[in-house]
Amino acid sequence: MSVVSFKVSKEIKKKMEKFKDKVKWAEELRKFVEERTRILEASENIEKVVKDLEKIPIEVPKGFSAALVREDRDSG
Repeated sequence: MSVVSFKVSKEIKKKMEKFKDKVKWAEELRKFVEERTRILEASENIEKVVKDLEKIPIEVPKGFSAALVREDRDSG
């Protein structure tokens, strides 16, 4: 594992100390960072898929929709 450090205000540090017997801060922060990075990666993947899909030309022949509607009406 790697070590990551960050700064918090003195007020937050005091509050963290107050609740250190109830909260495993390292574990909580690790879970938060893991979840946040998972969400960001998923977002990047979705953006990539959308960009790839936008590159695919979608062409519908003229009259195609009308023909399908007519076919559906006639079958019922």
